[in-house]
Amino acid sequence: MDTNSFDPKQHWEDLYAKKGPQEVSWFQAMPKVSLELLAENRVPLTARILDVGGGDSLLVDHLLERGYKNVTVLDISGTALTKAQERLGEAGASVHWIEGDATRVEAPGPFDVWHDRAVFHFLTTDADVERYLSRLALLLKPGGLLILGTFSENGPEKCSGIPVHRYSEAEMVKRLQELCVRIRCFTVDHVTPFDTVQNFLFCAFRRSDVQMAAP
Repeated sequence: MDTNSFDPKQHWEDLYAKKGPQEVSWFQAMPKVSLELLAENRVPLTARILDVGGGDSLLVDHLLERGYKNVTVLDISGTALTKAQERLGEAGASVHWIEGDATRVEAPGPFDVWHDRAVFHFLTTDADVERYLSRLALLLKPGGLLILGTFSENGPEKCSGIPVHRYSEAEMVKRLQELCVRIRCFTVDHVTPFDTVQNFLFCAFRRSDVQMAAP
């Protein structure tokens, strides 16, 4: 892949235009880990939740079914968001939909929960990681919950044809240490619709009480 000419937005628009939800490796009928982390951290139904890279995943469906009142879905692909809105119909009217890049997004924060399953590992340069963390610092309120899922050290080296950065628990904690305090980290196998296995690292963090200045 020519990284100089690579357009991430166009890549994801093309992918979502061509493929259905069960034709992508990250599909989950039941986002069990994410829901369990919300439950064990006692996230109230009134919490403001931002699902980063939510696309047309089913997490938003399950959140609405459980009674969460204030859900925002962010994705770089407008096509993915349109698919999710069409799937949910009237149920999706209460959801806030934002088309944008997680490293540059403007959103009406602060949020109580920042959830990201499989966006962060696509950030393979320090500059992109720092831009992402600056958004996190600005939009996740002090004391808020961060749920971050990436490929582990034993996960794939690429996804959707794009190189990823695989994380160990130590590296993940180090990346977040200036912003967040670790609650717990663990690895879990995700079985894709193609019966392949991807090993993920999930970490839950608590946002530090000190609010950083906007970048």
